[in-house]
Amino acid sequence: MKITLSVNKKEQTVDVEADTPLLWALREELGLTGTKYGCGVASCGACTVLVDGVAVRSCVTPTSSFEGKQITTVEGLSEDRRHRLQLAWIAEQVPQCGYCQSGMLMAAEALLRAKPKPAEKDIDDAITNICRCGTYQRIKTAILKAADMA
Repeated sequence: MKITLSVNKKEQTVDVEADTPLLWALREELGLTGTKYGCGVASCGACTVLVDGVAVRSCVTPTSSFEGKQITTVEGLSEDRRHRLQLAWIAEQVPQCGYCQSGMLMAAEALLRAKPKPAEKDIDDAITNICRCGTYQRIKTAILKAADMA
């Protein structure tokens, strides 16, 4: 089935089964490998992308449900790694292994779009992604730093 998606502000067509999870259309059909496969059941958040500005776990949602919506992957945050969250992530040395970081960045971007000046509790409530390395305090600090850059 041919499905037209708007990914990172570009219209693209993928040829996948209607029930193919968006994650696989992004990675396998469009070559956008920044979005990661973690658990496959929408628990860990490694696959988080933005859909119309809202954080969505792409590993369980069918590609066909995204036609006509704006999808942003981690590659769409910035062409030159100068997005305020990327700068804050670097300044705070957030990643250890880095596997969860693209999903964390996208969840953080959704939070900052919804609440430009979040409190620590807002971050705790919004960032439900799992980091096996336990860098949560640095993630929180980086989000607060990024909010101050706006």
